Amino acid sequence: MITLPESGLSWLLLGMTAIVCLASGVYGVKYLQVEQVEASRARWWLPLLTVLAIGLALVWLFDHLVPIYLALDTAGLSAVLLMRLAGTDAAREASRRYLIFTLSASSLLLVGMLLLYLEHATLALSELDGNELTTRGGVALGLMLSGLLLKAAAFPLHGWMPPAHGSAWTPVSAIHSTLVLKASLYVAVQLWLVLGAGAWHAAQLIGALGMLSIVWGSVMAWQQEDLKRVVAFSTVAQMGYLLLFFPLSTGTGETVTRLAWESTWLLALNHALAKAAMFMAAGNLVLGMGRDDLKGLSGVSTRLPLPLLTLGLAGVSIMGMPPSGGFVAKWLLLHAVFISGQWQWGVALVLGTLLSAAYMFRLFRHCFVDDQESKSRYQSPPLTLDLIALGLALSALFLGLLADWPLSLLRMEGPW
Repeated sequence: MITLPESGLSWLLLGMTAIVCLASGVYGVKYLQVEQVEASRARWWLPLLTVLAIGLALVWLFDHLVPIYLALDTAGLSAVLLMRLAGTDAAREASRRYLIFTLSASSLLLVGMLLLYLEHATLALSELDGNELTTRGGVALGLMLSGLLLKAAAFPLHGWMPPAHGSAWTPVSAIHSTLVLKASLYVAVQLWLVLGAGAWHAAQLIGALGMLSIVWGSVMAWQQEDLKRVVAFSTVAQMGYLLLFFPLSTGTGETVTRLAWESTWLLALNHALAKAAMFMAAGNLVLGMGRDDLKGLSGVSTRLPLPLLTLGLAGVSIMGMPPSGGFVAKWLLLHAVFISGQWQWGVALVLGTLLSAAYMFRLFRHCFVDDQESKSRYQSPPLTLDLIALGLALSALFLGLLADWPLSLLRMEGPW
């Protein structure tokens, strides 16, 4: 039921979870002190974060759908409670909406698991056989993938996510965007590998959803006036890249599948580090500005240079510029597109990169406006918060130079 040293991906995801949770945990403690959050709410931060981290770790390790389902819901419900701790009306409404969506997704998963058990008499992933997918098995796979994509905020099932991140505490947004969403995608990939090998049309549909996620998320990020909502919609776009694994690993051959596998999980690791840094840097800017709109960024280039630098470095990784891990991952993904001949995914990749540059540069344009009146309002956030975010941003930036190590772990096993 548990995959340990044999699974390089499990080790990589466990390491990713440990790094982001540890950084967010320390950041959160200091952040709550600065925000002067009342003790009755602040005391739940570390216990709920610990429960969430344990749930995620079990998702990465288990091979059986029942404990995976329970672990996934444990992490999801912990995230709901963490979002609610912000205490505002917006946070309560966003957490209520997220709870409805995640319970609806869990219901789809549960029905799909029941049908899958009736079909195969087992729910162990290593024992499932998808060589001859029957109608009932196809319905089960469809229901489960729908639930998992809903949890992962894939287009057009993403509506719950930006409001949740916009109203939650900054460290909560960092954890949820980088880890919780990827847990659902991880389970979807594991299911696909054992049941979806012959479902070419379904793979193309998921790829189309990925393309729409990339474009729609980037366009919406460009239109936002709230700093954290820019970062939240950027997550919608970044999740779209990960969905391209499905069409690139279905009926394309060993070489393309290997490249898709490596690029997907390297991109996930890069996104986890860079997006956590982006949320933290955005939170630090909000603390310094005393407001969360883009117009409030006027003057931060001289008054708050360190969080702005961190935001820029994280943006380089999100855009996929060298030497970041995002650059290496997108290069491998583009290589897979070239070999497979599925040029539409290459168009989405290039367009998404250009759009991500557009919304990042739009954001930075506000930062270099010389507004003397706004400068007097700024208060520098604690150096500890800036250094934690900067460390994550630099890790993502230099991930490309150290890509051989995570890629060697990914090559320990794979769908080829």
